Amino acid sequence: MLSHPFRRAFVFCSGAGMLAAALAAGLPAAQAQEPSQIVIKNFMFSPMAITVKAGTTVTWKNMDGEPHTVVDDAGIFHSAALDQNDTYQFKFDKPGVYKVFCGIHPYMKATITVQ
Repeated sequence: MLSHPFRRAFVFCSGAGMLAAALAAGLPAAQAQEPSQIVIKNFMFSPMAITVKAGTTVTWKNMDGEPHTVVDDAGIFHSAALDQNDTYQFKFDKPGVYKVFCGIHPYMKATITVQ
């Protein structure tokens, strides 16, 4: 049987090794993901600004009890009214800066930068 100091060291090293393995396994997935979802909540887009690569599909999800729309100020896209838990998606193929607002509540604004 291991003495108390050795047992403590063994448990610490085992735990540290498992933590390191878990972090290493999760790191590539975290790096590969891009922010591509915008939540509509409390009459705000969150986040209010994101940067994505060309070809990325961005999803908006309305979490409010009130309907909202997703409108590009250049007229490129316009969602129907989104009720609570409804989503809208748009694939950004061309680089540029896209200004978005809610057509029902125009003070709600967001910016999507496509690289």
